[in-house]
Amino acid sequence: MGGNWIRREKHSCGEFVMALAAVIFSCFLIGVTGQDGQAMTAEEKSKIRDQILEMFDHAYNSYMDYAYPADELMPLSCRGRVRGLEPNRGDIDDSLGKFSLTLIDSLDTLVLLNKLDEFEEAVKKTVRDVRLDNDIVVSVFETNIRVLGGLLGAHVMADVLKQRGEKMQWYRDELLHMAKELGYRLLPAFNTTSGLPYPRVNLRYGVVNPLSRTGTESDTCTACAGTMILEFAALSRLSGDPIFEEHARKAMDVLWEKRQRGSDLVGTVINIHNGDWVRRDSGVGAGIDSYYEYLMKAYILLGDKVYLERFNTHYSAIMKYISQPPLLLNVHMHNPTVNVRSWMDSLLAFFPGLQVLRGDLKPAIETHEMLYQVTKQHNFLPEAFTTEFRVHWGQHPLRPEFAESTYFLYKATGDPYYLKVGQSIVEKLNTHARVPCGFAAVQDVRTGTHEDRMDSFFLAEMFKYLYLLFSEKSQLPIDIDDYIFTTEAHLLPVSLSTTQPSCHTNNTEPQAHEDDLFSYSCPSAQTLFPNNPTFAKTIRDGYKYLTGVGRAQQASHVRGIELPLHDTGLEPVEFLKSMGISLTPLTELVSASQGSASQDSQKGVFKLKLVAEVSQTPEHEEVVPLIVQLISPPFLGRTVLTAGPAKFGMDLTKQEHGVKGSIVKSVPYTACGPIENAVELKGHIALALRGDCMFAGKARRLQEAGATGVIFIDHREGSSSAETPLFQMVGDGEPTDDITVPLVFLFSKEGATLTTALQEHHNVDVLLLPKERQLGKEKPEKLNIKFRLAKEGELAEGELESTTIQLVLEQSETTTDTDNEATSLTGETQETCSSPQKDPESCP
Repeated sequence: MGGNWIRREKHSCGEFVMALAAVIFSCFLIGVTGQDGQAMTAEEKSKIRDQILEMFDHAYNSYMDYAYPADELMPLSCRGRVRGLEPNRGDIDDSLGKFSLTLIDSLDTLVLLNKLDEFEEAVKKTVRDVRLDNDIVVSVFETNIRVLGGLLGAHVMADVLKQRGEKMQWYRDELLHMAKELGYRLLPAFNTTSGLPYPRVNLRYGVVNPLSRTGTESDTCTACAGTMILEFAALSRLSGDPIFEEHARKAMDVLWEKRQRGSDLVGTVINIHNGDWVRRDSGVGAGIDSYYEYLMKAYILLGDKVYLERFNTHYSAIMKYISQPPLLLNVHMHNPTVNVRSWMDSLLAFFPGLQVLRGDLKPAIETHEMLYQVTKQHNFLPEAFTTEFRVHWGQHPLRPEFAESTYFLYKATGDPYYLKVGQSIVEKLNTHARVPCGFAAVQDVRTGTHEDRMDSFFLAEMFKYLYLLFSEKSQLPIDIDDYIFTTEAHLLPVSLSTTQPSCHTNNTEPQAHEDDLFSYSCPSAQTLFPNNPTFAKTIRDGYKYLTGVGRAQQASHVRGIELPLHDTGLEPVEFLKSMGISLTPLTELVSASQGSASQDSQKGVFKLKLVAEVSQTPEHEEVVPLIVQLISPPFLGRTVLTAGPAKFGMDLTKQEHGVKGSIVKSVPYTACGPIENAVELKGHIALALRGDCMFAGKARRLQEAGATGVIFIDHREGSSSAETPLFQMVGDGEPTDDITVPLVFLFSKEGATLTTALQEHHNVDVLLLPKERQLGKEKPEKLNIKFRLAKEGELAEGELESTTIQLVLEQSETTTDTDNEATSLTGETQETCSSPQKDPESCP
């Protein structure tokens, strides 16, 4: 492939040069070495690859032995998770449809890992046991990427093996027929005026049927509506029925039309009926992530330049507003210069891999290195972390996105550094997540506690990317470059681009942004790293100690501050002045600390240092604990549940007597749709389940329904305040001044106590207040100890020897008259414990 770029001119609709899709990876120049240590030997890679196979066997066999045919394995309980039989976890359970989810999601992983006998047996089980007509409400998005994608990927693999004559000679497209049936069961979700799909569908009754128990939703996330095109188009092209691709294309068209024309960004949540944006924060993480991914990959898979042009338009906006290397921060789509939150979520870890596909490796390397530093600090990526790299949400459900980006970067650069990163992922999974019955999600990375959860994507994605990372192409049963990964890492053949014309009616109007070197080209490492094999290391070195892990302690109190001077057109000093920052010359200080400054005094080169008194921020933001105290009979204040506060709503610390009320469950329990029991809720404290939408949105709906307070209950089964640090609930990026009711958060175990009490006694009154003002708690009485100087044996009137502490002062020969005078003047005094010389244990 050499160092040339494969250049593609813009082409008419329907024309596609398969060379780009087929060689999207192979045109990378592999073999860059000598950067961060020596290259890994073949023996070392083989050893790690065998370790990954053993780990997969442990996880997969645990599922098959203890859980199948349930959807998921509960690795701590060593049993299957069956929806309806386990405590409800809110929107997490929308992935479960009683269709052996983990088995279907794992099928093409078995092939990639050369477990062909296991694959054939698993396909037979799927065809024999799995039913798709269950009366159950599922997530359209999750069912599409996990189940439909899993069936299609497995069908493609089965067909390949059958054509080779090695395996699957009995196979007659049974998986494709199942995929088509499932596609038809998902189609009712698209029955909206806009063409955007409902977020949920009943597999048996659809959406509008009175028995469906869904169809009242009005909102969906951007990723939920925009992550259908790969699976639906592949289903259309494999089955010959165009209806699936047409519906998925229409949803993509609507999202494109509804973008903010000034910024070319999209929001996070959209109304499925009128297309209005419900949440206007824009980023590349949760809620939007795979929409961008599917624009790029739809171009590769389907040969339609419209998707690439849309992706390039969005990508320019992302790099202009959201990318603040190495950070990726959410902004307001209508005012993109404003950051809407100070934290990032772990789902954005896929983005460096997408940047590799586009050939934009420098920001990919920067962001990936930042993520790697966070994993060094916390073992895994927390579900959310602040811009100071502190934990915001501590969960880690074994997400594979960081491993995904690691694989893509290694594929692009050949840098052995990324093999070391992959090795660290393997070691941390074995050390911190492995349990006797599989691998368990981490409930909080700060404590290392486990959650009884092993999602299907762990088998579908994590082991694919790790195995590929340590494998040569010759060791794989398929030519990996002939396939594109879906967002769930299922394999679809790029040859689908030639099976039918790709464009019908959708068009993308010309955009104002200019095409760059990456817009229509397949990237090569030689162009990206011209005669510089250490280019990637040079980029990484700037972020090596980003989080402070591994940095040697420095005694100097002088800190250099690197500011992101964007393309403002201002000189740096003038830019700082415009921000209100005054500069003080520090020549003497710099000279004293650095010696001669001759090296920095070259013509045209200036060094700017800011010296400030820096106060250390605490590792974790202090959270004032609240309580939910059950005060009605038979509890009478004896049951007290520790609760977390919110950063918005009524401040309970300023309410002298707290807030009292009887509790009523919200319907729906997640409070993410219209409140159906507003009459019952009015004047009461509402119970609502966490998940499915933001805390602020729930609070607004319940407040409008007349609730006088809200108690949110964690949907993560088994969480408790004893094992998980309290946190403050945050808003949704919009102003929250309109929310005035008190809001508290209970973990799952404390929430179960409350809901059980409500179920048994029906009328339960609670008190919401700070923990320090708990009702009925005995306050320690202050003990005043008075000392009176008296002669030995002398007691004042009313003093008893049994209740009197006598201090006897023996006058020494060195006592002066002044000392005696000072003693006599003290009289009766109240002793304090403020003196540092006192023994603290002697203080009352």
